[in-house]
Amino acid sequence: MNIYEKRSKNSYDKKAENYDSTFDGKFTVKFKRMMCESVCVNANDTVVDVACGNGRLLHMLTEKNSFYGYGVDISDKMIEQAKKLNPTMNFYVAGCEALPFENGEIDVMTVCAAFHHFPNIQKFAEESERVMKKDGVLYIAEVYLPTFLRVICNPFVKFSKAGDVKFYSPNEIVSLFENNGFVKIGIEINGKVQIIKLKRK
Repeated sequence: MNIYEKRSKNSYDKKAENYDSTFDGKFTVKFKRMMCESVCVNANDTVVDVACGNGRLLHMLTEKNSFYGYGVDISDKMIEQAKKLNPTMNFYVAGCEALPFENGEIDVMTVCAAFHHFPNIQKFAEESERVMKKDGVLYIAEVYLPTFLRVICNPFVKFSKAGDVKFYSPNEIVSLFENNGFVKIGIEINGKVQIIKLKRK
């Protein structure tokens, strides 16, 4: 576990029991709501939320969809909460660089307000390509900052005690995944939220 993962784990372990009422929990509500409007799930799809936190997004998705749900998070305390909220789903304590799934197992993957925590986005892209089915769809809801703010923030964000690594432009995210077996479906930007939709080739 590298320094960013340790920071993220420690930070979110402390917030786990009352995460929804914390600043982070409230800040990410818009991300989750936008994801629920964007994510398309077919009956009996296998859906995994990477960096699932307390499982709130998966729970929200069940309001309109029937699927096999899985969650992965580096914080074991968050996973405990996710299991309580979604008792019929399966959850794993793991980072984003070694996903606990078989090749071609996943129909839909989501990452909600967490991509900027990932220490090795190249490895995550490779893992996403490995575990997703052909034509599976990856949705990334991420903080959106204009170029000038990213230039100002990124040299300092890596010192965050919460394990933040870097904020990315939509084109940076798309280019990464296009080089790792995906094609862009679309980009949606609403205020501080960007949603990137990609299909596994």
